[in-house]
Amino acid sequence: MANTNLHGEDLIRHCGLNDKGKAVEQMDNQSFHRLIAVKLASHGFDVPQSTNGHREAENQVMQLASDLFRRYAEQSRLLTGHLNPPDRRIQDFLDDALSTTGICIALPTNAINMDRYGMARKLSLPEDPSFDEFHNSENSSYKLCNGVLHNPFNDRRTTKGVFHIADYGLPVPADKIKVPLVTYAKLLEAALQPPEDLNLLPYTSQWNNPVESMVSLMLRPLVCPEVPGVSPEKRLEVRFFVPGGCVSNLDFVESIFGNAGDPSLPENDAGIDTNHWTGTSGCVILAPRKYDMYVMC
Repeated sequence: MANTNLHGEDLIRHCGLNDKGKAVEQMDNQSFHRLIAVKLASHGFDVPQSTNGHREAENQVMQLASDLFRRYAEQSRLLTGHLNPPDRRIQDFLDDALSTTGICIALPTNAINMDRYGMARKLSLPEDPSFDEFHNSENSSYKLCNGVLHNPFNDRRTTKGVFHIADYGLPVPADKIKVPLVTYAKLLEAALQPPEDLNLLPYTSQWNNPVESMVSLMLRPLVCPEVPGVSPEKRLEVRFFVPGGCVSNLDFVESIFGNAGDPSLPENDAGIDTNHWTGTSGCVILAPRKYDMYVMC
């Protein structure tokens, strides 16, 4: 998603819009459920067979491809520690920035990536159509006749008084709160180990063996629009990591910035497309429940 010249299926896949700018569904519900089942199975999770008689073909596909899914899951396990290009750039920065703290932080390598627009929304509610709500300690999601409603427990409209910046690099602005670098390292360490109940993926909440995992998303927000004949457009790259139970947050951000696809694929690597990359990478990690955490520095 290096440029804005997306059309047809590509525009729908990344932004959920057609060429006229109208919101459209890129696939029907049955196809989306099939896609999610394949994705979860490929991550090694136990996906139950559908009880819907109209999904007999889906069950057959899952059965025929079961060996392939297990092989892919085993390959992924053997590659534990291998990072896609955007995550590698972020990890290298963390390794360098936190080298003086004695704390080693490792980004998740097994997070379920939301590589298609609309997947986060589907995963925000139970698969069972008889359930049109999902609640946990941080979010409430509701299925509506015209879409979905996500209601976070905390919905602050300002960061005044709570915006903390680690004492690293550039000077911290006077209206922000400076904290030691080791404090940031310990908070980040805790953020990447969310409690099990928050890692539960809403889509699987009614399964006998619900999926518990972090989920991720890649964005490529536009920074500098193209000036024809002068300069190409420039985009930065941003990676999001959230507990599975907070996947609705990814639905929110991709509704604004679009979905940049699978970060493991070469065509989505900003480091290769330097003409359209600002050279900057961002990382947002949602850390709920850290308000009750005491950090001793």
